[in-house]
Amino acid sequence: MSSTYGENLKLCIFGQSHGAAIGMTLDGIPAGLAVDFDALQAFLDRRSPGQGDWSTPRKESDQPEFLAGIVDGYTCGAPIAAVIRNTNTRSGDYEELKDRPRPGHADFTAQMKYGGFQDAAGGGHFSGRLTAPLCIAGGLCKGWLEALGIRIGAHIIRIGSEAAGGFDPLQPQLDQVGQFFPTLNADAAERFQAAIAAAKAQGDSVGGMIQCAITGLPAGLGEPMFGGVESRIAQIVYGIPAVKSVAFGIGEQVATLNGSTCNDAFAIENGKIVTETNRCGGILGGITNGMPVLFTAAFKPTPSISKPQKTVSLSQMEETQLQVKGRHDPCIVPRAVPVVEAAAAIAVMDMLLGNTQTPRRKD
Repeated sequence: MSSTYGENLKLCIFGQSHGAAIGMTLDGIPAGLAVDFDALQAFLDRRSPGQGDWSTPRKESDQPEFLAGIVDGYTCGAPIAAVIRNTNTRSGDYEELKDRPRPGHADFTAQMKYGGFQDAAGGGHFSGRLTAPLCIAGGLCKGWLEALGIRIGAHIIRIGSEAAGGFDPLQPQLDQVGQFFPTLNADAAERFQAAIAAAKAQGDSVGGMIQCAITGLPAGLGEPMFGGVESRIAQIVYGIPAVKSVAFGIGEQVATLNGSTCNDAFAIENGKIVTETNRCGGILGGITNGMPVLFTAAFKPTPSISKPQKTVSLSQMEETQLQVKGRHDPCIVPRAVPVVEAAAAIAVMDMLLGNTQTPRRKD
């Protein structure tokens, strides 16, 4: 069940990019949790297309229609179901892609797996459009987690060759992230937008990297080995189209350090055990240590570009060229920031619903 995620909650994403609707079901959520529809819509608006020169001009309001699971503003214990109607599609732009697959896209692999029965319009079930219902589920979870004092925020730290600094690993300042363009400062936003504009002007696209922080998590959340916090978060983050790398703490930099410099020394602060640094990203042995959880996700450039690309004709079995039509993001990273937050929120909610801790020994 590749479209289903979770052990204690069960999230299912359904629909295709140019179908009548896309949607999600979310099962396992307790009754009595308040739903702030205005806050949820504001969260979904951050992901919506058509917000600036860095995104696709496709216009979709992305207003969820709840079919079940919420009564008078509270969860009722039944599975939550919601859909978003697709209203601005141009399926004709995708007619040739079953025969001439886009390099870097799932057109070819979908053809090999589904034998021509897949929905190619807009990328079908492989489209980034499917992150909208993911954000419905994640936006709900994000609100419930905030009520528990757990906050999740993300920002862009790289677009192409342009890079910016990350969160303070000990005290991530989530409120510093810009809402119009999600960076920690205006200089980074300006440089990143210029890099996207340069790629767009050449009929090309550009990738980038997002950093996410989770604060307020207690120590002791997660499981060793296959149930670790890294595994649970990475599984759902890798479900976001175009994610090619997920790393926690300082990531691959750990390979360059000695243990004496990589280890995070323990200390006591205001009667609480903390670490003096946070290179591990708040996770040891797959279990949270009470410090902020930090991870990064790297996104590849949008495969759909207007530059001519070399491909093949599947029907003729010969090499040919393709120039992609349609409306596509020159960089998906800005719109992916709330999607990363949504994925993290769902993973944390799933773990909290199943969290068990052994009572402390007294001897």
